[in-house]
Amino acid sequence: MQVILLERVSKLGQMGDVVSVKPGYARNFLLPQGKALSASERNISDFEARKAQLEANNLETKKEADALAERLNGQQFIVIRQASDSGALYGSVSTRDAADAATDGGFTVDRKQVALTRPIKELGLHDVIVTLHPEVEATIELNVARSEEEAELQATGKTIQEAAAEAEEAAEFEIAELFDDIGSAADEDFDAAPASEDEDV
Repeated sequence: MQVILLERVSKLGQMGDVVSVKPGYARNFLLPQGKALSASERNISDFEARKAQLEANNLETKKEADALAERLNGQQFIVIRQASDSGALYGSVSTRDAADAATDGGFTVDRKQVALTRPIKELGLHDVIVTLHPEVEATIELNVARSEEEAELQATGKTIQEAAAEAEEAAEFEIAELFDDIGSAADEDFDAAPASEDEDV
């Protein structure tokens, strides 16, 4: 099916391009979302008449998207989830979760604007792409943790496993020192003990 694009569509073309797409893609996505019109002669001539207005609108929305991208780029948002000790999530973090986290952080982001490069199924820091305009993207970071404290720890660059290993190492060191102290105290007690009468004989 031939359609004329009313805006830039990723991997398809620029505004004004007449492209061939599968009928289902046109009917279910491009046409209802106002991203394209069927490429009839009438629609093409209507587009040509409205092209200047559409380009002006596109430029305006692109400016707004650029301003938002500048503020949003590099922002980190915390997502609290339950997970196993190994860090595997019970479930996964969805585009809706990412959009909700950004919205809670004071940005207006729709889940349809969020693109996950891969499913988020473990604790840690994850980069997520937000498409604010067909020509503007921002990258945010999701800090997926079991608690606010864990999120703060991860934000410093440590994983929860590393922190647990450090805590275990510190505990083992303290125990070793305690045994050394007990051992040296026992040695001192032994040295300080008075000689028994048997030893005098």
